[in-house]
Amino acid sequence: MEIKIRELCKSYGKKKALQNFDATFENGIYGILGPNGAGKSTLMNILTDNLLRDSGRILCGGKDILKWGAAYRKSLGYMPQQQQLYETFTVTEFLAYMGTLKGMKKKEIRARMELLFPLLNLDKVKRKKIKELSGGMKQRVLLLQALLNDPKILILDEPTVGLDPNQIIEIRSLIKSLGEKHTIILSSHILSE
Repeated sequence: MEIKIRELCKSYGKKKALQNFDATFENGIYGILGPNGAGKSTLMNILTDNLLRDSGRILCGGKDILKWGAAYRKSLGYMPQQQQLYETFTVTEFLAYMGTLKGMKKKEIRARMELLFPLLNLDKVKRKKIKELSGGMKQRVLLLQALLNDPKILILDEPTVGLDPNQIIEIRSLIKSLGEKHTIILSSHILSE
C-alpha cells in the first residue's frame, strides 16, 4: 500500500521537529535514520494518527489518512519506541487485550497468536507475566502486537532497542521477510540498522 507524505510540518513551540518533509513509501522496507531528537518518533506518531500534524498531507492509496479515519488505523501495525506494557498481564492476556482494541474477534486473535508465537520465539513465555520478561522479550511482544491484525503497513519505532546481537539478527530477518508483502517503515538512530 502506497503512502505519500507531502510538505509535512510539525513544531513544538519554536522547535521544528519536521519541516516540509516529503517521502513516498510502497511495499518494501524503509529506514528513517537520524540522531535522537531528529523527529523520527514525531513522524511515526503522525503516521499512526496518534499526533496531529501542523500542515502537509499524508495520502494512503491516494486519500488523506484523516479522511480514512478508523479504516486507516486498522490497516496499521505499530510498535512504539517505549515499552509501555501492562506488567501484570500475561503475554497472552496483553495480546488478547490489544487485539480487542484493534477490533479483532477472539477466534481471530487466537489464530494469529498461534501463528506468531513460534515466529517470534515466544511460545515458552506466553503464560508468563510481562514483568517477568527480559527487555528483549518485551520488544518481541511489542512486535507481535504490531503484527496481530495482519497489517498492510507496519511502523516500527526503534524495533531492535534492548535486543542482544542474536535477537537483532532474528528480528531483522523477520522484518526482511515481511517487507515483500507489507510497507514497513522503521526508525533507528543506529547507522548499522
